[in-house]
Amino acid sequence: MTGRRAAVRPRGLRHALGLGLSAGLLAVVLGLAVVLIVVPKVAGATPLTVLTGSMEPRLPPGTLIVVKPTPVDEIRIGDVVTYQIESGRPEVVSHRVTEIVSSSDGGTALVTKGDANSEPDAALVLPEQVRGTLWYSVPWLGFVNQVVNGDARSWIVPLLAVALLGYAGYALATGMLEAHRRRTRRARPAPR
Repeated sequence: MTGRRAAVRPRGLRHALGLGLSAGLLAVVLGLAVVLIVVPKVAGATPLTVLTGSMEPRLPPGTLIVVKPTPVDEIRIGDVVTYQIESGRPEVVSHRVTEIVSSSDGGTALVTKGDANSEPDAALVLPEQVRGTLWYSVPWLGFVNQVVNGDARSWIVPLLAVALLGYAGYALATGMLEAHRRRTRRARPAPR
């Protein structure tokens, strides 16, 4: 039994670091997938990136915000609301609601203002412009969201898939090679 133990070499620091880095990378990729894709998809929410400093310091540029659809009658003063700049157009802004006003016809509109802006937004936000309210935000992750969205998605996603499959193939091949080496060592007759 002692001869067999002596033949097994302890794994080195390089192996431990590689294993730790691999596990960490996997955890980061899975975490990003959950935050950027899974949670918003399940909740019907939309991930967006803050591009300007109008909501600093809480939401600086590069922050990923996830906007959850919210009925206008559930929006309260202090909520951060995402709305279309012009009704029917895709461009949106996310600002804080500072006032809810009633119109003479019984409808409501929102007065909004960026936290870093000194004046409220010039136009009232109508219910049909509202896309939702801020659900959660993650600093700096918006840059990742910007890179993965749009034109870059057509080459980044396949590149990441190939890289992950390549790494999986490498890990599988090295594991099989190591197992083969161990079996070969065990099969050799022990010296007398």
